[in-house]
Amino acid sequence: MTLETGTKAPAFSLRNQDDNKISLADYVGQKVIVYFYPAASTPGCTTQACDFRDNINSLKSSGFTVLGISPDAPAKLKKFKDKEGLNFELLSDPDNSVQQAYGAYGEKSMYGKTYMGTIRSTFVVDEAGKISDAFYNVKAKGHIEFLRGKLGI
Repeated sequence: MTLETGTKAPAFSLRNQDDNKISLADYVGQKVIVYFYPAASTPGCTTQACDFRDNINSLKSSGFTVLGISPDAPAKLKKFKDKEGLNFELLSDPDNSVQQAYGAYGEKSMYGKTYMGTIRSTFVVDEAGKISDAFYNVKAKGHIEFLRGKLGI
């Protein structure tokens, strides 16, 4: 299952790095970039998160809020955020339910082995709570440049 442009973004309430509940509904009337990544503190995920960190001002000045979601526990997310100086919320989806709702969880393969896991994906949710862009199987490196181009930033 993949989300199409114009569909309502699946609602969620997840714990952040500080163990506080954050809901997509908290951002009604705002544009939100929701990105899914496999694991905090791994090379690709660190590259992607730091790229968001380094570009957060241009995203914010264009009206976007960034939320990163992984299956990691809040304590691991806190360490990741603090170590890398990340300036946006990281949310914990330990049972992969939100990833599944967005189509960002499924079959993957590495070194010839097939397994289930997080599919690196990014979604742009508009002010009305609808998906304005959905990008699946994105690359960690260069993703923000790609995203800025698509969003005209």
